[in-house]
Amino acid sequence: MKQITLLFLILLVASIYAQSLPTTVPEEVGLSSERLSRIKPLMQQHIDEGTTGGILTMIARKGKIAHLEMVGMQDIANQKPITENTIFRIYSMSKPITSIAVMILYEEGLFHLDDPVSKFIPEFENLMVFNDSTEAGLVLDSLETEMTIRHLLTHTSGLCYGWEGHEVVDKMYAKANLFEGGTTLQQMVEKLSKIPLVVQPGEEWIYSVSIDVLGYLVEVVSGMPFEEFLAKRIFQPLGMDDTGFSVPENKRDRYSELYYVDEESGELEASEEIPLGDGKYKFFPSGGGGLVSTAGDYMRFCQMLLNGGDLNGVRILGRKTVDLIRSNHLPDGLFVDDDQNIGFGLGFGIALDMVGSGGMVSEGTYSWGGAASTIFWIDPEEELIGILMTQLFGDAPFHDQFRTLTYSSIID
Repeated sequence: MKQITLLFLILLVASIYAQSLPTTVPEEVGLSSERLSRIKPLMQQHIDEGTTGGILTMIARKGKIAHLEMVGMQDIANQKPITENTIFRIYSMSKPITSIAVMILYEEGLFHLDDPVSKFIPEFENLMVFNDSTEAGLVLDSLETEMTIRHLLTHTSGLCYGWEGHEVVDKMYAKANLFEGGTTLQQMVEKLSKIPLVVQPGEEWIYSVSIDVLGYLVEVVSGMPFEEFLAKRIFQPLGMDDTGFSVPENKRDRYSELYYVDEESGELEASEEIPLGDGKYKFFPSGGGGLVSTAGDYMRFCQMLLNGGDLNGVRILGRKTVDLIRSNHLPDGLFVDDDQNIGFGLGFGIALDMVGSGGMVSEGTYSWGGAASTIFWIDPEEELIGILMTQLFGDAPFHDQFRTLTYSSIID
């Protein structure tokens, strides 16, 4: 009993320690304060022009936070400014977290990356592939290659989101209402298994609900609800106290409103949530887009990865597993959205070269973003992490500016 109590105390202390990254003056980590000071006025300009409601920018280098600034409002109508504790919908920035959950189980030897998904999700055993639609009905092809876990992790599964221009299949996705409030992950998978794939697995990179399927895979393999697995194996150990699939009542004053720019008036307007759950504060456990988080929480997640799977003595993954995750897994000739400068790892976009991947980012930088214009990147070569949080549906012209201003501040 004493040994169990001691172990619990050690884990508790480690978890508390993991909750905060040290801060520093930029010069200590090879960044220029003068050059970083360009960020805030430029972000403020976007607020003044009505591009978005508020922006938070955070930069860490060599394990220390060297920049954190906020401009604008998390709630314009009530004049509530963005703070470092503002909670944001991160949408597709949920995907890397889900992918890490999958890799935790992979490290435990519970499956191989090239195992058929149907081995764990029998509903996927008899999937078909869309070929054509005729007056007589759908023409479907049998699978040439079974969908694997690697296919899901890399968006080469043949699944889609229902908005990519695959007209017949898109309508089937819309009718299925996969993320309907009250739906379980198992029910989502059952609905999905009745819809044909748009291409054969491994044939194309198509952004999709693949990561949501992986959320259910985590449930099946781990034997616990997906939300519980994330909390116990990632959020609690890393001190990500504000990350989850809901916003508790005592935190709702920190939750940002969502905005969009009206095409006709050009004015910034409050927006409804993308329908992924039961309302404004409780969301479907979508591994692909259901989480809320803060910049500080997400920075701890990113720093763990940059450290090779460890944050202040709390190890989530092994170093070689992180190396595997941040390697390009797409077959020759496949790229993200046909951009030959961007590959895809196990849950992340991978910069294949410096010139074509957004400018200045190092080859091997891994990153992703969310539907409400949140972004992050992790640059192992420069030991650099950038995070931008906002809540805007639509064009975000400040992304490239933030990246450029960050990299141009490197002086060591």
